[in-house]
Amino acid sequence: MRDSCGSSGTGETPQAFTPRRLTARPAESEQLERKSTTSHYLVNNNKVCENSLLFILIRKDGIKLRSNMGIYGHRGFSGCYPENTMIAFEEAESIGVDGIELDVQMTKDGELVVIHDEKVDRTTNGTGYVKDLSYEQIRLLDAGSWFDPKFSNQIIPSLSEVLEWVKGLDRKLTVNIELKTDRFDYTNIEKNVLSKVYEYQLNDQVIISSFNQNSLKRVREIDPYIQTALLFIGVPSNVLEDARTLRVNGIHCEPQFASSIEGQKMRENGYPIRVYTVNDQSYVNALKKAKASIIMTDFPNRFLSL
Repeated sequence: MRDSCGSSGTGETPQAFTPRRLTARPAESEQLERKSTTSHYLVNNNKVCENSLLFILIRKDGIKLRSNMGIYGHRGFSGCYPENTMIAFEEAESIGVDGIELDVQMTKDGELVVIHDEKVDRTTNGTGYVKDLSYEQIRLLDAGSWFDPKFSNQIIPSLSEVLEWVKGLDRKLTVNIELKTDRFDYTNIEKNVLSKVYEYQLNDQVIISSFNQNSLKRVREIDPYIQTALLFIGVPSNVLEDARTLRVNGIHCEPQFASSIEGQKMRENGYPIRVYTVNDQSYVNALKKAKASIIMTDFPNRFLSL
């Protein structure tokens, strides 16, 4: 999958993708004006992890020219950058995603860090469980070279770092925080995550999700208003019952659930359906038909222009 990043399809060595927003040339502007009443646009026409050039159209106020499904960068722009690192989040934001999804674990000394696996082995040069390492030890790890040596300067970010960056943006970016408590039920992680969200006053930009229903229950007990979402795999028949019991606001599911009778039942009962992890554009029509509200993808560039 990573081989498609920046490839021109000519057999030439691809250059690193450096997103930037450029003022549209007159001919492009004229074409855009014929398609919409909004006349001021920015155009990103760099090579972006595809075999062909992809144009992503964004209004100057940051609102994309899409009226259907929103796009979240799954662990950031993780198809082209090391997952759950600041560069992956920054590059996802730079091409105009509606939100980012990230994973939170807790260190031995109680710091909230952004990493998917319970162990650091797969995505760093270290070994061991996050829960057995101090924050200082975590910060010394190289979180980029496993993906590509040019990202050797990337480290595991703290949740605070990510939220501070989001707070400083000039637009609202949704942050889906997945509590990774399905294997280790970290003590007070729900309370600690909510404290960070409150600290940066991002209550209205955060969705907290988890596979662990006890975690979702604890979040709702602490905060009756924060957005929460139930994560699950497959097509279970009891999702509506669980969603009501847990008082979640949405569901995060696989494509097959979105298109199922059970998915239809959730839509009819007012639950937004956010679908993970969609990297193949051939799913788009089915997901539009299923009225999915969000696609979560490692390659947001593939979907932003659809």
